[in-house]
Amino acid sequence: MMEFKRLIPYREALRLLLDDLSELNEIEELPLSEALGRVLAEDIVSPIDSPPFDRSAVDGYALRAEDTFHAREYSPVELKVVDEIVAGEESKARVEPGTVVKLMTGSKMPVGANAVLMQEMAEREGDIIRVLRPVAPGQNVAFAGEDVKKGEIILRKGQVLRPQDLALLKSIGFRTVKVKRKPRVGIIVTGDELIEEFDEDALKAGKILESNSVMLKGLVRQYFGEPVFYGVLPDDEEAIRDAIDRAKNENDLVLVTGGSAFGDKDFAHRFVRLMFHGTTIKPGRPIGYGERVFIMSGYPVAVFAQFHLYVKHALAKLVGAKNYEVRVKATLTERISSQLGRREFVKVWYENGRARPIKKKGSGIISSLVESNGYIEIPEDSEGYLEGETVEVVLY
Repeated sequence: MMEFKRLIPYREALRLLLDDLSELNEIEELPLSEALGRVLAEDIVSPIDSPPFDRSAVDGYALRAEDTFHAREYSPVELKVVDEIVAGEESKARVEPGTVVKLMTGSKMPVGANAVLMQEMAEREGDIIRVLRPVAPGQNVAFAGEDVKKGEIILRKGQVLRPQDLALLKSIGFRTVKVKRKPRVGIIVTGDELIEEFDEDALKAGKILESNSVMLKGLVRQYFGEPVFYGVLPDDEEAIRDAIDRAKNENDLVLVTGGSAFGDKDFAHRFVRLMFHGTTIKPGRPIGYGERVFIMSGYPVAVFAQFHLYVKHALAKLVGAKNYEVRVKATLTERISSQLGRREFVKVWYENGRARPIKKKGSGIISSLVESNGYIEIPEDSEGYLEGETVEVVLY
């Protein structure tokens, strides 16, 4: 079997593939209810102040703060209630010296008032309240534009839209939003040993239930793409060539699992003009890339690592996504060793600021992925990290 003559450094391989890709120009306009997780295609400028008027932040009494300065529990100040409103209504009364307007949280501040007294800080009899504590000007008032100001850029192009982003858009009058088209990602799974449905006899005879397709479909959807599955193919040279050619013509990226090494039946890499083939990552070093096609390992853990180290960055480049990874600092609970010259993808469980390495090893041990919620990258020039050392964890 042939071996890799040169393993290209991880960062060099990543640069090559990202330089090979261009951001997609196609834009879709979607209802806010359908835009979760999509990538914003333009900066968003607020057309209004939010809130659009000064409003009460509590249930209570709108008044002039200076009328309360001498109020004490043992010497309350008496003021007269001249109106009562609920949220969504506007008082027609003007707050003059010695008067108040009863209102609710969210109510528009009446003319003349500059503060709100919480209702718990007053005793009421009829249309008279006794103020038990003073309030300061502006106290318990949410001022116009306090949340968002008219003309302010509130979301930037490339933002991956979250529920709170959609809420902000709705609060300033947006019903739709422009987002980048999802890249189409063709998925081809290869291997004579693979079966798609449970068959006890076939498993006993040496077959393996295929799992890469469902994992890759989920990962592609998680990272901005639309998966297109071309099926599980045997190690047949013509069938694999035809599938790759078709997928290249119909998609923005293509992922092929199996056939990335140099065995007699590793055909996939033969049908793509590769920019690189073999990198310094572990697991998954046989990965190749060229012509918008990734030739990936057949082992699920290696495929998972290859996706996170390469493919998700390619998808982010296609849609112009920014800040699409969640990285946190953590204290390592035990030592991790690594070999110089390779970039290692180490699965961990992150919780309460601590990262526990997953001890299960092997590119086929899918349960090691299930038991982890993030990973650490150990660079090529490091021999690992010590127990108690601060590391950066990428969550997934």
